[in-house]
Amino acid sequence: MKNLLSVFLIIIVSNNMFSQTLDDILAEETVNNATVVSGTFNGTRIMNGQSVETRQKGVLEFLIQHRFGRINSGGYELYGLDQSNIRFGLEYAVTNDFAIALGRSSFEKVYDGYLKYKIIKQKTGNKSTPLSAALFVSAVEKTLKDYDPLDKPSFSDRLTYTSQLLLARKFNSDFSIQITPTYIHYNTVSGSKDPNDFFALGIGTKVKISKHISINGEYYYSFNSFDLLTTKNSLAFGFDIETGGHTFQLIFTNSRAMVEKGFITETTGDFFKGDIHFGFNISRDFYLSKTKEEEKLY
Repeated sequence: MKNLLSVFLIIIVSNNMFSQTLDDILAEETVNNATVVSGTFNGTRIMNGQSVETRQKGVLEFLIQHRFGRINSGGYELYGLDQSNIRFGLEYAVTNDFAIALGRSSFEKVYDGYLKYKIIKQKTGNKSTPLSAALFVSAVEKTLKDYDPLDKPSFSDRLTYTSQLLLARKFNSDFSIQITPTYIHYNTVSGSKDPNDFFALGIGTKVKISKHISINGEYYYSFNSFDLLTTKNSLAFGFDIETGGHTFQLIFTNSRAMVEKGFITETTGDFFKGDIHFGFNISRDFYLSKTKEEEKLY
């Protein structure tokens, strides 16, 4: 009986010591760790422009973008639906924070490639971070043959570069905002007085109205413009609809182009005079490699 009592006391003491140690470990983790904020935006695009989001490592995103003609073109053009521009894009997540992409647009027969790298993640907890940040750089080649055959531009002449810093904050489960300082460089421009370098500031928002639907808005203010081309600032409104592996975006915008140099510096339509292009973005994710959680199952 005495031996049995001794064993019982040892078990109780050991259990208390273990519980105390486990509590200490959990408390320490709570103090040192922070929770990464996810879903600042539903996809890699807000509307026309990039969002701070990147896909999970090993995911290949196939993106289809459509922009129809202007709504105020009248019934003969079926309010713009008879005209269509399309962009196909492939974006691959090399890591959870780094993505590479290629695309082709029918408008101006443009090829584009870009890199996006998330450098800061918004976090909550004891060691919180107030916002997320990503770097975006792209190169675009315009291959449309709109030049004099005797003065064919070189490959370098046809290139335009964009650099952006994407700064975003998710304030709560229903509201997010992003600010996007932008620099665009044209290797060549048409007019002698046209600048080669453009500066712009973008702002985008997401307001969630149901579990799978949000209202998005986006505006880019350009600080300078072409000399002879009368341009307008890019404006877009629309809806995000999440459906399983798809993110479907319905868009109303005064911009026809779907690459940064096009919709930020070359938009000519006046949104408030009906120069509105209806369009959509639709994406599909393909998982080309297993996640760490999936690998543990095998």
